[in-house]
Amino acid sequence: MPQLFRRIVAATALMLITAGSLAPLGAAAQDKGAPAAPAAAPAAPAAPAAPAAPEVQKVSVENPYGFVALIKTGGPVSLATLIIMGIMSMGSWYIIFVKLWEQRQMMQEGKDVSATFWKSASIEEGAKKLKDGSAYRFVVESGLEANASHQGALTQNIDKNTWVGMGVQRALDAVNSRSQEGLSFLATVGSTAPFVGLFGTVWGIFKALTDIGIAGQASIDKVAGPVGEALIMTAIGLAVAVPAVMGYNWLIRRNKAMMDQVRGFGANVHAVLIGRRP
Repeated sequence: MPQLFRRIVAATALMLITAGSLAPLGAAAQDKGAPAAPAAAPAAPAAPAAPAAPEVQKVSVENPYGFVALIKTGGPVSLATLIIMGIMSMGSWYIIFVKLWEQRQMMQEGKDVSATFWKSASIEEGAKKLKDGSAYRFVVESGLEANASHQGALTQNIDKNTWVGMGVQRALDAVNSRSQEGLSFLATVGSTAPFVGLFGTVWGIFKALTDIGIAGQASIDKVAGPVGEALIMTAIGLAVAVPAVMGYNWLIRRNKAMMDQVRGFGANVHAVLIGRRP
């Protein structure tokens, strides 16, 4: 029995010793077999700062081929051509506005005649109601003057109807002539302005060819300036001529309608002067 007990104790001790010696080996084996923990990931590099937006600077570049350059660099011939077309343009616009104002005034007077003149007791009284210096008053006064002058020995061989009619007709012709003033200038500008601009164009091309001959080469900087000057001259000539032609046609049409009113008024005045009793 004691011997059995000693064997059990010895076996137990052997097992404990064996387990103690194997435990470090197992842990070492376990440590050896397990993959090593990955090293910490390196920190992400900081994002580069956004570059500052470049400051935009507005640089005004002078156009070497524009209208301003034409004035600065143009020769005496080019400047004289520009001045002539400028005078033609200003004169055309002045005449257009002035004639429109005059025609509007006369048409308004024609409307007032029916409300004032023909309701008067006599033709002399009606003449005093008309505006001083107006075409209608001028026609009436001319008729009265012709009627009063038909009493001398020189006019006794001419009947009163013909004599007064000639006086009224002369007044109408004078009014018509006055209404046509300035229109001939518009017609002249409309017909000549394109040719003045064409002259500037021809001179610009001549200047371009001269610059090419002096430089010895047909580079774009030698040709662009004079050719641009030539094209500008053509455009200015057309810009001056077109309003003059359109204004002339418009004023002629309005002038015809206005003179029809004045002629009708003159015919009525003639009839009243002939038909009234002495």
